[in-house]
Amino acid sequence: MNKLFQGKRVAVIGLGISGLATVRFLLKHGVKPVLMDTRLKVAGLEQIPAEKVDGIYLGELDANRLAKMDVLLVSPGLDLSLPAVRFAIAQGVQIIGDVELFAMVNTKPVVAITGSNGKSTVTKLVEHMLNCAGIKALAAGNIGLAVLDALEQIDTEVYVLELSSFQLETTHQLNLVAAAHLNVSEDHLDRHGTMANYAAAKQRIFQHTQLAVWNQDDALTKPQFSVPADIAIGLSSGAYGLINIDNENWLQVANEPLMRVNEMSMVGRHNQFNALAAAAVALAAGASRQGLIKALQTFAPLPHRCTLVADSQGVRWVNDSKATNVNATFFALDFMTVPTIWIVGGVDKGNDYSELMSLVREKVKGIICLGVDNRKIIDAFGGVVDIMVEVNNMQEAVKTASYMAEKGDAVLLSPACASFDLFENYEDRGRQ
Repeated sequence: MNKLFQGKRVAVIGLGISGLATVRFLLKHGVKPVLMDTRLKVAGLEQIPAEKVDGIYLGELDANRLAKMDVLLVSPGLDLSLPAVRFAIAQGVQIIGDVELFAMVNTKPVVAITGSNGKSTVTKLVEHMLNCAGIKALAAGNIGLAVLDALEQIDTEVYVLELSSFQLETTHQLNLVAAAHLNVSEDHLDRHGTMANYAAAKQRIFQHTQLAVWNQDDALTKPQFSVPADIAIGLSSGAYGLINIDNENWLQVANEPLMRVNEMSMVGRHNQFNALAAAAVALAAGASRQGLIKALQTFAPLPHRCTLVADSQGVRWVNDSKATNVNATFFALDFMTVPTIWIVGGVDKGNDYSELMSLVREKVKGIICLGVDNRKIIDAFGGVVDIMVEVNNMQEAVKTASYMAEKGDAVLLSPACASFDLFENYEDRGRQ
């Protein structure tokens, strides 16, 4: 590690979970970084001794200061198109992220998952499958545990990484046993600008993988890099798909029936796809078929993802706060089987709501708009549902929904938008 950055000026920009983990990692390996953050107050910064680093700069980024560095370790949350960052790149400064640093020092097998929707579920499911098969696996990355903190758990045998498009932008040499790309739908266009840029960032997961797992129903997930082997996953019949045996749906894995769909702990067609993708990745990392079955029978669905949180007076309340784009909300509405009060809205990321129209006509009896700017939602669905209400906070939303819902209905929080207008994050939104 010392040799890697010896004689180089290193800065860590963005001091969130991954940024602070990067700082701790560098200090442990004798590197004295400069710390920067665009915020004036940074939670957790007090844990870093000021004398151990080469300066702390908060607030607007100074282009000249960045340009004097040799290496910038950039947080996934920082937009690389910021003028100060672009200036540093133009001066030849190396830009990497914590995943790239992980790739430089890690010596153990790694699998990784990306996609607009479902990647957290598949990541945790692969981890569970490997552990059920007796292989010590650890999930990290975009899922909450920073990859450099994950390296501290030395008994890990396989790392299972969830990677966002932002993380992949600054990753160049991550060698993978298997990489899964689940889907691409409109998301983060406020950051990437175009779907082409967003899709290209996601494709970077296939740069150095032995096996590429992709969605046969989504051409944007098909590997654009040359890969040694690839597997297409889908819900039609195939090597990895659904088959019918005695009028029951079964998961087919590697051309052999694995288990009945109704034996899975998760429900919904999207989770059948997630199970197939996870199985392909886990098998590549050494899992047994028995381990896959055990995992799919016992896996606990992640919170804030189509989770039933209450069944009160005949009304089912479903928390799908993790649905931060239109495609995720499509699956949530498709999942609903009774008349639904839909709570929607937040920070719009360039959403096109038209693909939800048929589901809204079929299933939604009322819409509660919960966001700072609801204009696009009102314009899209104002003439489609009988009742549309705007509210200012989650308490109002829940109270209004309880008035609107009748016995036999459901209330679904599936915002299709980011949460940062009224909440700390999607978890805070879901808890409220």
